[in-house]
Amino acid sequence: MDRIAELAAMIDRHVVGTGVCTTAMSRVSLIRADAPSTPTPAVYEASLCLIAQGSKRVAIGEHSVVYDTAHHLIVSVDLPLVGHVLEASRERPYLCCKIDLDPAMMADLMVDEGDAVPRADLPVLGVYPSDPDLIDAAFRLVGLLDRPDTIRALAPLIEREILYRLLTGPHGSMLRHVATAGSHLNQVSRAIAAIRRRFDAPIRIDDVAAEAGMSSSSLHAHFKAITRMTPLEYQKQLRLQEARRLMLVGGVTASTAGFTVGYESPSQFSREYRRLFGAPPRTDIERLHAAPAAAMAL
Repeated sequence: MDRIAELAAMIDRHVVGTGVCTTAMSRVSLIRADAPSTPTPAVYEASLCLIAQGSKRVAIGEHSVVYDTAHHLIVSVDLPLVGHVLEASRERPYLCCKIDLDPAMMADLMVDEGDAVPRADLPVLGVYPSDPDLIDAAFRLVGLLDRPDTIRALAPLIEREILYRLLTGPHGSMLRHVATAGSHLNQVSRAIAAIRRRFDAPIRIDDVAAEAGMSSSSLHAHFKAITRMTPLEYQKQLRLQEARRLMLVGGVTASTAGFTVGYESPSQFSREYRRLFGAPPRTDIERLHAAPAAAMAL
């Protein structure tokens, strides 16, 4: 059995049911789907996604990519994407390992390597051929779940190895930009973090720009170029995503969910929710409960 098949078997063993499963390692999640899903908007954290079985498409604006067992996805900053599983069945479920990228560890590796960072800004979303060494490292990282007493000592070492392989691979330039202070990707990443920390409260663009180390006009220009939306549109998507999660997982009403994430008008919440998810809140949640695979990207 090759490593990707072994990784699939391991993920399948540790995931209960379908959807996203957190693990004892804070930056590692496992994902399973037993059927293709509908296109679903979601904010994807900066991460490496390795599919061990099946395939998936993700899109930002008009740009879309497909990844599978031979290709991995790199998302370099938290991005609002639309994703859906293409290949999955009960007999051969979609199985994926998601490893969030640690910017501090990445910056530390860059200091050790001492390589120069390219000047031009680069794409923030990419699909690349998976190499055996990267798959092997991911297999060993997920394998620590079978020996939880080793996680604290060994997980940081394997994560560091994975980041090293990413930084020295074809996606290295993109990731170096994220970890380099003063680059537009780094600044937008800081702006995204600021918005995510207080997405349920009114935000002042001048304050976000100051945290990112940019002028307001520069923030607007580069934020939209990278995320395909303005900072306020990004905040709106965060609010709607969280409201959807509260209704789906927490069982709260639409009015409570809307108020919790910062909406004062129920009608505005329902209108904007329908625009993003294609149905009013109650209808959408009923659909997700009837077809759990449709909630894969939450």
